[in-house]
Formats: sequence, C-alpha cells, structure tokens
Amino acid sequence: MTLPRTVRYDDLTRIRATRPGEIARAAANRQRRGLPGDGERLLIIAADHPARGSLAVRDRPMAMASRPDLLDRLQVALARPGVDGILASPDVLEDLLLLGALEGKLAFGSMNRGGIQGSVFELDDRFTGFDAASIDAMRLDGGKMLCRIDPADHATVATLESCARAVTDLARRQLMAMVEPFWSLRSETGSVRNDLSPDAVIRAISVGQALGVTSAYTWLKIPAVAEMERVMAATTLPALLLGGDPPDIDAAYADWARAMRLPGVRGLVVGRALLYPPDDDVATAVDAAATLVRGAGS
Repeated sequence: MTLPRTVRYDDLTRIRATRPGEIARAAANRQRRGLPGDGERLLIIAADHPARGSLAVRDRPMAMASRPDLLDRLQVALARPGVDGILASPDVLEDLLLLGALEGKLAFGSMNRGGIQGSVFELDDRFTGFDAASIDAMRLDGGKMLCRIDPADHATVATLESCARAVTDLARRQLMAMVEPFWSLRSETGSVRNDLSPDAVIRAISVGQALGVTSAYTWLKIPAVAEMERVMAATTLPALLLGGDPPDIDAAYADWARAMRLPGVRGLVVGRALLYPPDDDVATAVDAAATLVRGAGS
C-alpha cells in the first residue's frame, strides 16, 4: 500500500509542541455532515483499538503499532467513496483533523478505553478518553462506549453507572450515544471472552439500551451473530454491526450481508478488517464493504 503524502507526519509533532491550539481551530472549522436519512446506511471506520493496548491483527501482534502507517491507512479509507466517517480516540482524531482528513465526515469520539487488553482490570471499562462536553466542544457527532457486562465481576456495576451517565450527558446535547454491550466472562486462565451466543447478545442489548435517562439518542454497536432476526427483535434502537478481527473475512462479509437486510441494522463500524486486510489493499477492502452497505440501503 502506498499513499502520496502531502503532509509530513513530523509536522504533527511540531504543531502539537508549538501550536497546540491548532487542534481546536481545526475542529471548529471542520465541514460537518448530517446523520443518514431514512433508508440510508452508514460505513464508519473504527480506529480506537490502540488506546486499549489492542494492537494485534490476526497473526501480526504489533500491526497497529506504527502511527504513520495507521494514519496512511485511515486516510486511504476515509477518501474512498461510501465511507461516512470514523470512530477514534482523541489522539487519532486530532491527527486526522490536522491532516484535513475529516472534512464532510461523521466523527465519533471513543470514551472509555480504561479496560486495557490482557490486564487484571480489563473489565473495568473506565472513561479515560472523550467526555460529552469535549465531544460537543470539538463539534463531533457523538460518543462511543464499550459496556462489557460480567455478572461475576464487581467492576461491571461501575461500568454500567458510568455508561448511563455518558448516555445521559450526550443526550442532553442531542448527540449520538453509541453503546457497545457485551455479555462477558473470564476464563480459568484469566482472559476475557465475549459470549456471542444469541441469548447472550440479547441479554447484553437489553441492559445496554436501558442505560441513561433517555434512549432517544442511543444507537447500538453489536456483532453479527447467529439468529440475527431474533437478536434484532430485542430492540427498537438503530444498530450498527461491529467488524472485529474475523479470521475468515469472506465469512464475515456473508454474515454482515445477511444481518444488513434487517430493518433495524443501519450500517457497519469496521476497523482492523478493512485497515489491515490480508493483502494490505485497504482501498479494495473498503470498497467491498461500501458496496455491501450501499446495496443494503437501496
């Protein structure tokens, strides 16, 4: 993958060191776009994985470690027709703002990245990124929160309370709250696993959609699993399918295509699967996802 660079990435460091106010000015001047109309679907690129220490893609343990490489891939993806926006942590969004890559795109801020992958406190999904006030001040379009629910982990109740507060704070500003609920558990070795059975996803949706004083601005971010008709019958909220890091990308596309036919599914939020495809052809991977999303909305 090659990308002609019009901005040197060391300029980003120079701006941050000498003119940090440029970030706020770029956010204030960014050309925004609206949420989709009836029948439209969204394709959002996700890039908040590094903020939780999650750098691996398939068999590449440090795939997302290089920030210039990640920014190259994000700029390729965001420039493709049919890509509506991005979901990222503050540092990534700020780099893209300075690069001018977010013009006319939706931008969602990742809010809770405290559950570092592989840590003893992984299920303590504390809010360490954006809050509702900063999302509003930067003229972003909403905030995303991970909400992992483990009945055996005392940290879950704090996560639920924090997510509820974030949903409320975003709704008061009429900003989207993108809630990503999972029913989770720890294995005997201590690793965290999300239960992707239909019953577990339904249970997670039932809790996640009730967070906050209103669900008027809440969208769900959920996996495409078996029995999606029954899963989507658990909610009247709009839902976006998450991409994850599927071992079989062709099977993932088939799962997304089937789920996308359901009226409550409003699009895809995909990161690693499109940014780091097996052949490193980001443009082709993104175009295939965009074709899938647009075909579902027609």
